Amino acid sequence: MATLFKFLQDQGGNTGSFMPYTAQNYTATLAISTDTTLTIPGEVVRSATGQKGDYAALITVSDAVDVWVALNVAAAVPAGASFAASASMLVNANNSRIFIVSVGDVLHFITATATKNVCVSLYTL
Repeated sequence: MATLFKFLQDQGGNTGSFMPYTAQNYTATLAISTDTTLTIPGEVVRSATGQKGDYAALITVSDAVDVWVALNVAAAVPAGASFAASASMLVNANNSRIFIVSVGDVLHFITATATKNVCVSLYTL
């Protein structure tokens, strides 16, 4: 059963939200330099008011070692001291992320330094 993502009233300019428990949790232990994927499950529901099938995906990792995540393309670890365009975003224990994803999207994960546990929790929007 889907768990609804809920927003609270802004407080002091900060968006308020809370995360009720969801049974839609997906976990994996990443191996070093191995692209690990999660395809967002479910089916798209079309109604008179439009298409439904979006989720807020809360991504958490087990400690502060860096994990790179990309949507619908392979994740990549940065190489070199120069800035370059990238489809990957950084996630670690100090900065969990919430991404908006749709049914059928594929999240890609990679780490360069150590084995990591990753959890993706889905909330219906």
